[in-house]
Amino acid sequence: SQLAADAPGLLPARYQMAFSLGWHIVIAAFGVAFPAIIWVVHRRGIRHDDADALILAKRWSKVAGLLFALGAVSGTILSFEMGLLWPGLMGAYGDVIGLPFALEGVSFFLEAIFLGIYLYGWGRLPPRVHLWTLVPIAIAGVAGSFFILSVNGWMNAPSGFTLDGSGDVVDVDPLAAMFNEAVWMQWLHMFLAAYMVVGFLVAAVYAAGMLRGRRDHLHRLGFVVPFAFASVAAVAQPFVGHLTGMRLQDGQPSKLAAMELAVETEDRAPLVIGGLLVDGEARYGIEIPVVGSILAGGSPNAELTGLDDVEEADELPVNVVHTSFQLMVGLGFLMIGIAAWYWIGRRRGGDPLGGRWFLRAAVVAGIAAPVALQAGWVTTEVGRQPWIAYRVLRVDESVTDASWIWLSLTVIVVVYASMTVIAVGLLRAMASRWRRYGGAELRAPYGPPEEAPPSEEPAPVAGGQ
Repeated sequence: SQLAADAPGLLPARYQMAFSLGWHIVIAAFGVAFPAIIWVVHRRGIRHDDADALILAKRWSKVAGLLFALGAVSGTILSFEMGLLWPGLMGAYGDVIGLPFALEGVSFFLEAIFLGIYLYGWGRLPPRVHLWTLVPIAIAGVAGSFFILSVNGWMNAPSGFTLDGSGDVVDVDPLAAMFNEAVWMQWLHMFLAAYMVVGFLVAAVYAAGMLRGRRDHLHRLGFVVPFAFASVAAVAQPFVGHLTGMRLQDGQPSKLAAMELAVETEDRAPLVIGGLLVDGEARYGIEIPVVGSILAGGSPNAELTGLDDVEEADELPVNVVHTSFQLMVGLGFLMIGIAAWYWIGRRRGGDPLGGRWFLRAAVVAGIAAPVALQAGWVTTEVGRQPWIAYRVLRVDESVTDASWIWLSLTVIVVVYASMTVIAVGLLRAMASRWRRYGGAELRAPYGPPEEAPPSEEPAPVAGGQ
């Protein structure tokens, strides 16, 4: 209540940033992972003369174009929000973290240029030249994600500057700030998460189609390629997540304590599955002895910092962090299980795509992946509270004192809801059109332009006969 009185814009600013970032991050994942997935099916179509693969590449490129446009709008909004909502951060540290924002802008324009070439190139560029225009799109998407993640990494591990006696920022080193100690593992964690989101989500669309009886080669290929990407990412993710978490023992011990629901500082600490913090005690969870110390410090005797060592002024919403972390991990292992179900069944000579239970599970994976992504970002951002730049600048010290933030939050919700309705409507219209064509729109992918399907009306008889 005291914070609300001292910084009345804090609550709506947090809601607005969380809403904007949560919406944008799913769209941004497609910019990271989708070009590589499209490249694989496009290459297969050219090398194996597979018309269905080329149909998928062309259809997916149109989806990518729509999502890129949505990401451009939401990303632009986010860039303005950083300055409007958090002037204390950008005013004091803009010189420190400005470089990656500028480089992300360059990546965005390169991605836009080559995506336009790729979309325009169907039937106009030589097949192999057209294929390779996807490569700079993929590189720009990955590079852009690195630059943005470097800013978030800096917020978790500030570096590249010093503060003089009066608290002013001096000796700025933008490269040291960008390549901070948190950036590499955070970026790799998000990189794999993007492939899980896009891979499982796209595969789920084709699993749903197969549940409705569309079990042709196009639907099988549309499922297998993105599902393969997502499966590799899902298996690699726990190892990357573990390495990311190990940095927290020294880098952000309060976040780690909240994630693990570690109430007291101790060695040979247990791993707590489930549970909540109630009146300062961990309740309702399942404890596995020693495993907490092994995961946090790499040794059974490693000391795990507890919540009792967190100063009262630096306390964070423990139950939010712990629950979101458990949700992320639980859904991650669920997706690994679904991936194993498919690949083990296939290796044994079976056809998991022939079973309705597996197809239902694949649809569940498509829902679970973006939910796990959101839970991971809640863990990262809420776990850093009450700091916007860890141990350097507090959130309530950086927020705007403007009185119109509740109004801007309302406008943002309306704008994003409108974009969601428009996007869903356009995607459904595309899908309906593609089902009506049945692949006829790509009878000659590098030949004449698309033609409308033949009319069902009888043709007039020549000469009136």
